[in-house]
Amino acid sequence: MLSRRTRVLLATLFVATLTFVILDLRGGQGPFASFRSAGSAVVGGGEQVGNAVYGPFLGIREWWGTWGDQREQLAELTTQNNELRLLVERSAADRARAEQLDGLLRVSGVGQYRIVPAEVIAVGPAQEFAWTVTIDAGSGDGVERDMSVINGQGLVGRVQSVTRNSATVVLLVDASVSVGARVGGSSEIGILSGTGRQDSLEFQLLNPAAGLVKGDALVTFGSKGGRPYSPGIPIGEVVDVAGTAGQLTRIATIRPYVNVSALGVVGVVIRPPRVDPRDSVLPDPSRPVLLPSAPATANPSPSPTSPGSTAMPSASATATAEQEQAATPVPSSSGGF
Repeated sequence: MLSRRTRVLLATLFVATLTFVILDLRGGQGPFASFRSAGSAVVGGGEQVGNAVYGPFLGIREWWGTWGDQREQLAELTTQNNELRLLVERSAADRARAEQLDGLLRVSGVGQYRIVPAEVIAVGPAQEFAWTVTIDAGSGDGVERDMSVINGQGLVGRVQSVTRNSATVVLLVDASVSVGARVGGSSEIGILSGTGRQDSLEFQLLNPAAGLVKGDALVTFGSKGGRPYSPGIPIGEVVDVAGTAGQLTRIATIRPYVNVSALGVVGVVIRPPRVDPRDSVLPDPSRPVLLPSAPATANPSPSPTSPGSTAMPSASATATAEQEQAATPVPSSSGGF
């Protein structure tokens, strides 16, 4: 129990404290106003000094955290962008491959060629030939030597050699190649020769008096048994004729329909048509001429290069039931079709 003296002291302190608080609240000029002002000045100055000294360090820490977040966000956006770009590239490659296959099936369906689809996997000279490609279909798929090779634009070349799972194709433009050709819309025939250039062929009519003008189309005349060349395959278009009718030597310059520098999906003709398709496979003049699509996949080796050529269109066409049956590809164990 508190003594009387202690109770008096506590009461005095309580009254004094209450008095100071009331005076301070009423006018702000109480006995502690000066102490409070001095304390505020000291504390405020300390805060300013602290901000000046530690502010840059705190700012660096905040900037570092923000920069780290931005770096993570940038890395995430870059990854997403790369994924989207890859999807677009794959979509474009698949679309180009589908267009090439569509053109190949159109040609084979209209011409009644029985084909084995394949894809070009390498480009480069082989043996004594300067212009050859390797395809991913071979003897295991029914491919044999001296079979015609076509794509959605026309004649690509002929099979030179075969292994179990691949074959080497000599391209039409090779300087060693000679093909019996016929002028579209007529019965005039001649010899077509490769020049070693991808955009130019030479054609010599057997009948020097026969008419031949710029714009005439050429198709294969055909070989016995359809080897090495099946009949009616589009070859190219006359772009220039040297000499006039009646001269002993008349050489025409031909622009091939097939762009050999952009080969992708091709077809090996394993069975020629029973009836010569004549000019039925030639492109419709009313259709726009399209450049061939780039191959979906290829492993190019060094090969001669020269300006590209204009190709026949790769377009969809509705074939009859008989044409669709003839155009049905033979399953390929290595070509992926």
